[in-house]
Amino acid sequence: MQLTTQDVNNKIYTIRDTKVMLDSDLAKLYQIETKRLKEQVKRNIKRFPSDFMFELTKKEFTEVVANCDHLKTLKFSQFLPFVFTEHGILMLSSILKSDIAIDVNIQIMRTFTAIRKYALTHDELAKQIASLDIRVSKGENIDNKIMEVLTQLIKKQDEQQVLKPSKTNGKIGFVK
Repeated sequence: MQLTTQDVNNKIYTIRDTKVMLDSDLAKLYQIETKRLKEQVKRNIKRFPSDFMFELTKKEFTEVVANCDHLKTLKFSQFLPFVFTEHGILMLSSILKSDIAIDVNIQIMRTFTAIRKYALTHDELAKQIASLDIRVSKGENIDNKIMEVLTQLIKKQDEQQVLKPSKTNGKIGFVK
């Protein structure tokens, strides 16, 4: 199975202001039953403090199912799902030892890293726009400066989005 960053990114949700992945989505990626994933987690529960993994409330579960088409089959589940933060997913790699789990975890970690880089780029953009806004409000004529900064940011964004699948030694990942 060729797993892409987009495949993983589509399964990352923000719940309680934290980026998480559902146990059922992770189980599908690891090619195991959700029941087996939960069994392993419960056997190793000390490895999963509340900032690594938590169980959704009924309200959160209903909202997630309502907003995500691929989760409609979970609508009538009698069990509330676990969700895993980035650290929780990393901890899963220590209890799920199959080759598939290792490969999937590597791709998930790369996706979380890409998300962090993307967020940092947007923070930088927001700071530069705020700086320009202050200058403009003081009456400074900075049309050329604005265009220069925006051009640089667009180039950075384009460079980050030009990712190609890696073709070396069957490794999972991307190269620029």
